[in-house]
Amino acid sequence: MAADNPLSGRLDDDDYPAYTMGRAAEMLGTTPGFLRAIGEARLITPLRSEGGHRRYSRYQLRIAARARELVDRGTPIEAACRIVILEDQLEDALRINVEYRRAAKAASDASDPGPG
Repeated sequence: MAADNPLSGRLDDDDYPAYTMGRAAEMLGTTPGFLRAIGEARLITPLRSEGGHRRYSRYQLRIAARARELVDRGTPIEAACRIVILEDQLEDALRINVEYRRAAKAASDASDPGPG
């Protein structure tokens, strides 16, 4: 009865804070200090467990991995975080633009009586 399991939906949720700092650092091939640094730069804000430990989501790990790529190429951590933030904002803006274009086309098609 997987549907009755309270974790069943969370395991597929990109925003669910499933990873401890140690596990997140291991998955990224980095150190907990790197994760703290990108947190201080406000790139990601981990949630906290009841005991106060940092917990990271898959989405946050993808963001952190992108920052690590930039840092590994020699970009200062603050600049890398700013680049990732701007990339994320651009992706959101492009997605919204596509949605607006679809809505405008649908409205235009609905108001167009067609030939004849």
